[in-house]
Amino acid sequence: MSGYRTLPIPDGLDGMRVDAGLAKLLGLSRTAVAAIADADDVLIDGRVVGKSDRLTAGAMLEITLPAPPQPVTVQAIPVEGLVVIHEDDDIIVVDKPVGVAVHPSPGWTGPTVVGGLAAAGHRIATSGAAERQGVVHRLDVGTTGVMVVAKSESAYSALKHAFKERTVDKVYHAIVQGHPDPIKGTIDAPIDRHPKHDYKFAVMNSGKPSVTHYEVIEAFRAASFVEVHLETGRTHQIRVHFSALHHPCVGDLTYGADPTLAKRLGVSRQWLHARELGFHHPGSGEWVTFTSEYPADLAAALEKLREEG
Repeated sequence: MSGYRTLPIPDGLDGMRVDAGLAKLLGLSRTAVAAIADADDVLIDGRVVGKSDRLTAGAMLEITLPAPPQPVTVQAIPVEGLVVIHEDDDIIVVDKPVGVAVHPSPGWTGPTVVGGLAAAGHRIATSGAAERQGVVHRLDVGTTGVMVVAKSESAYSALKHAFKERTVDKVYHAIVQGHPDPIKGTIDAPIDRHPKHDYKFAVMNSGKPSVTHYEVIEAFRAASFVEVHLETGRTHQIRVHFSALHHPCVGDLTYGADPTLAKRLGVSRQWLHARELGFHHPGSGEWVTFTSEYPADLAAALEKLREEG
């Protein structure tokens, strides 16, 4: 869907932001519409508008849509540190190392889980977009831990449904700055893309419902060790929610962590680890649980905090 288009703005979009309204109208992401607006390619009644301007029903929209991106392909490249925890006819469970994306995406040239599995000769489901076949959930590049990939087509459908219906038990461990109060609670706050920085997310009224349950399991002088159960699975959810509480994950400089504390503990990324994953096995139906141990950098930081008291 590239090229120049002109059309009247529907009544239902009156008063909406340009990025939100045109994303809905054109079936694009808000990020994509924002990029078009930033290139001065969105005009309303002949006037160039920005992504945060408001739409007026009946006004004439002129927009130049970019050519669609070229498809991203999976490259079978071995991934150091990618460990297979479990494999059967339906699923493959892996321990994802830091610095590895789950699947290829535009602009990412580093290693991926699906590429690493392909290089190791593992067959995965063909369901899903070409670059993320078999992928039913994701972890951030900088987040380590356990994740499942579908091998059979039936497993892909069953697991996608389970994640959508929130019947998967996703347990994370994190070290956050300061001491959350209360020590056990629920963060229920919608998340959307950050209005000024496309690489970040934020708590926004316009966002998708996002629910995080947490409990402090160990307290230190400057930080707290928390166990987190995710009810939803938004991008950067744990990082955004704890940042919004003014208790960012230690080492998470993107979301406001103290660089001095991160340096003292020897962490160069967020202290956040996908510790446990439980779900009904798509083949047998029985409940299965898989666990990932902390990688060396996170384990060393935790030990240092314990030594300091």
